[in-house]
Amino acid sequence: MLRTQAARLICNSRVVTAKRTFALAARSINNGAMGNAAQSVAAKKFLTPMIATRGLKQINFGGTVETVYERADWPKEKLLNYFKNDTFALIGYGSQGYGQGLNLRDNGLNVIIGVRKNGASWKAAVEDGWVPGENLFEVEEAIKKGNYVMNLLSDAAQSETWNTVKSLLTKDKTLYFSHGFSPVFKDLTHVEPPKDIDVILVAPKGSGRTVRSLFKEGRGINSSYAVWNDVSGKANEKAQALAVAIGSGYVYKTTFEREVTSDLYGERGCLMGGIHGMFLAQYEVLRENGHSPSEAFNETVEEATQSLYPLIGKYGMDYMYDACSTTARRGALDWYPIFKDALKPVFEDLYESTKNGSETKRSLEFNSQPDYREKLEGELQTIRNMEIWKVGKEVRKLRPENN
Repeated sequence: MLRTQAARLICNSRVVTAKRTFALAARSINNGAMGNAAQSVAAKKFLTPMIATRGLKQINFGGTVETVYERADWPKEKLLNYFKNDTFALIGYGSQGYGQGLNLRDNGLNVIIGVRKNGASWKAAVEDGWVPGENLFEVEEAIKKGNYVMNLLSDAAQSETWNTVKSLLTKDKTLYFSHGFSPVFKDLTHVEPPKDIDVILVAPKGSGRTVRSLFKEGRGINSSYAVWNDVSGKANEKAQALAVAIGSGYVYKTTFEREVTSDLYGERGCLMGGIHGMFLAQYEVLRENGHSPSEAFNETVEEATQSLYPLIGKYGMDYMYDACSTTARRGALDWYPIFKDALKPVFEDLYESTKNGSETKRSLEFNSQPDYREKLEGELQTIRNMEIWKVGKEVRKLRPENN
């Protein structure tokens, strides 16, 4: 998250005041200044809201001011109190189901898993400590037991199971997604949420494995949240609180439509498809001009992922430029506009393809085929057998931490 020093001071002023008040009151309790147990209890009750109450953060992101929410806005005690009467029925135990489910459980909330009995997901859930009949059930039973229904099935599976799920969504329930795919493209998916219940979204900006690993490290993944229906008048609040409960550290607001468009666009672009295509193009040109496999890989992937990209992630592109030689800096400054001009038309076509539903249609058609897993494995096997990634496997073995 980018902030100026001034923004930090403004945003943290109330937090600093609260911490000082907490420290003074805590010192009084520890020194016995309050005199008796009743006064001590009263003081402790006073302290809790001081920690939990924070001013909204208005952050200037490159000239655009946005409201953001952080984990400190929803400390664990506040979450437990807010969700004390709720049961989260998490449907599906793939990547996001795994990460969000375990984080909810570790945060002390009442979460149950709903998957097909004795299937691969059921077995994986059992391995992770979910107990059949206690907090692991078949899908329909889990939905009946929960008042928050967290639909974390794959996009294709959400479409296939929607009639069953929808029939169980009574007016006391809140429907939750982590991707806007199904409701936004309802003409293709046939997933049209009921109009008489709250429908919310929390979309972590990373895989479920990352959601889990960052949570275990005491950190938090960035997530967006959105509201489709606000019947109760509390849908925004529910989404913000649940975002923190699943392990988010910083949360910003979007819409279902913007979330799915940016997500599909990003995955096909810089996050996966685009970066893979650039890696391959650069590697192949080096190899075609006589460079060895190890040299081509190191100059294309290893230096990028192990040296330069971490600098961008931690400090920004400007810092990465400053950290490089004057020769590298000059070349990058000369060539990035050329790459941008060449690639922007491709990204414009990609954005239109995601927005008009073409990418959704292709995804549903492929992932709904009975033999899609075999076809997918064939495509992935092609990637595994590429020279560049075979070389990478050997290069990684040479890293000191792997010896």
